[in-house]
Amino acid sequence: MAMFWCTEALPLAVTAMLPVCLFPTLGVLPSKKVCPQYFLETNFLFLSGLVMASAIEEWGLHRRIALKVLKIVGVKPAWLILGMMMTSASLSMWLSNTATTAMMLPIANAILESLFGDLETLKENCKVQDDPEGQSQVKLHMLPSEKHVLTGEDREMSERREASTQLKVWKGFLICIPYAASIGGTATLTGTAPNLILVGQLKSYFPECDLINFGSWFVFAFPLMIIFLFVAWIWISFLYGGLNTRLCINKQDDRAAAEAKARAVIDEDYKKLGPINFAEGSISFFFILFAILLFTRDPKFVTGWSVLFNKGYVSDAVTGVIIISILFFFPSERPSLSWWFNPRASNTPYVPLLSWKRVQECVPWNIILLLGGGFAMAKGCEESGLAAWIGGHLQPLAQVPPAAAVILITAFIACFTEFASNTATIIIFLPVIAELAIRVKVHPLYFMIPATVGCSYAFMLPVSTPPNSIAFASGHLMVKDMVKTGFMMNILGILCVSLAMNTWGLHMFTLHAYPDWARPLNSTEPLSAVLAFNTTG
Repeated sequence: MAMFWCTEALPLAVTAMLPVCLFPTLGVLPSKKVCPQYFLETNFLFLSGLVMASAIEEWGLHRRIALKVLKIVGVKPAWLILGMMMTSASLSMWLSNTATTAMMLPIANAILESLFGDLETLKENCKVQDDPEGQSQVKLHMLPSEKHVLTGEDREMSERREASTQLKVWKGFLICIPYAASIGGTATLTGTAPNLILVGQLKSYFPECDLINFGSWFVFAFPLMIIFLFVAWIWISFLYGGLNTRLCINKQDDRAAAEAKARAVIDEDYKKLGPINFAEGSISFFFILFAILLFTRDPKFVTGWSVLFNKGYVSDAVTGVIIISILFFFPSERPSLSWWFNPRASNTPYVPLLSWKRVQECVPWNIILLLGGGFAMAKGCEESGLAAWIGGHLQPLAQVPPAAAVILITAFIACFTEFASNTATIIIFLPVIAELAIRVKVHPLYFMIPATVGCSYAFMLPVSTPPNSIAFASGHLMVKDMVKTGFMMNILGILCVSLAMNTWGLHMFTLHAYPDWARPLNSTEPLSAVLAFNTTG
C-alpha cells in the first residue's frame, strides 16, 4: 500500500480499500473489524468540515473575506504578500488547501496586473539586451527625477532592473499562497487530513488518551501557525524583493498611480459583491457557531460544555454533524411571515442554505476513503504485531536525546512528504512512530504531533501538494524557484515545530512524563521505573 500510494499506480482511494480485500483473505483481520475503520467518528468530523466548507463556497463568503483583508492591509507589495498569506492561511483552516489556493490565485493575478502591467511584457523587459533606437521608454514606476537624467544604456539598465524586481515580486505573490494554505491547514483538526489521522490512530493505539480534540489542538497549533506564517512572510518578502525600501516605504513617485489602480481593482471587486445578504449572514453565523462549539466542547484548560451530557457520549463529530444538518433546512432567504395573517399573501420561495446535490459535487469522497484506509492499515499493524516488531528494531534510537529526535522525525517526514501525499505519509509512519515512543519510554505525543504537523510542510516541489501544483501550473514559476524557497521553508518549519513542542506544547500535554495510558497492557514494569525525559537532551 505504501508503494502504491507513493507511485500512484492505483488511484489513492482504490489503494485505501485494499485492506478490505487482503486483511480477511490473508488472515490478518476479519472483515467485521476492518470495515468499521472506514467510517469512524473522526471521518464524521472531517465530513462535517468539508460540508461547512461547501456551504461557504456556495455563497461566496470566502471571496468576501479575502477581499476585505486585502482592503485592510493596503497595496504595498510586502503588505499585500502578508495579506495574501493571512487570508490564505485563515481560509485553509476551514476550507481545503486546494480550494483556498484555487480561489486566491486569480485575485492575486488581478492585483499584480494592476501594479505591474502584463506579465509577458514584464518578462520581455527583463530579457531586453539592446535597444535598437538607443532609447527605452521609462516604466511607470521610476522616479520622476530619473526620467530626466537617465538615457541610453543607463536608462535601459534601470528599466531592466525595475522589471526584474517586479517579476520577483510577482513570483513571491504566487508562491506565498500555496505555502500559506499548507501552513494554515495545520491550525485546526479539520484543516487537513493528517491531523484527523492522528486523532483516529491515537484512539486505536491508546483508547484512554483524550488529550487531543478540536479545542486543545487549536490552542497548541494556532500559535505555531502564526509564528511560522510570520517567519515565512519575512523569508518570502526578503527573497522576492518585498522588503526592500523601494517597495515598502511610501515615495511620492509615479508608482503611486499603479498602487492606486490596484486598490481600485480590490475596491471594485468588493463592491460587485454587494451588501451581505441573508444567506451570507446565516452561513457566517453557523460557521462561527461551528467553531465556537468545537472549541469549547472540552478545551482541557477549562471545563467545556460536554459535562452537561453523559461522559464520553458527545464528541467533536456529534457537534459538527448537528451544525451541518441545520444547513440543509435553514432558508437561504429571509422568510416572510405575512402569510400567517393573510393566506393569499405571497411567500418567499423556500431554498435551503445547502443542498445534498451540492455536497455530492463538492466533497472529495476519495479523501474519506483514504482516511479509512489509513485507520484500517493502522489497525492491521497493531493487531498483527507488525508495529511492535518494527518498534523493536528501532530500539537503538533510544540513545538519541528526545529533543533531537523531534527534529530528526520532523525533518524526515517533511522530506518524505515532498514525494508522497501528506495523508499517505502520515498513514505509513504514524504507527511506527507511536511504537518507537513506547519503546524508548517517551510520551507518544512528543513524537506523533511533530510528525503530523511536519507532513503538511511540503514546500519544495510542484508535485508535493495540490496547492503547489496549482501555483506551478500558472506557468510563471520555475521548479528552481520552489526548491530555493521551499528548502529554507522546511528548515524554518522544523525549527518552529521544535520550539512549539519544547515550550507551550510541553506544558499543555504534560509531555515531560510518560503517561499511564501509553503503558502496554501486558507491561509488568512498575510505574516508578518509568522516568520523565529531559527535553534538553
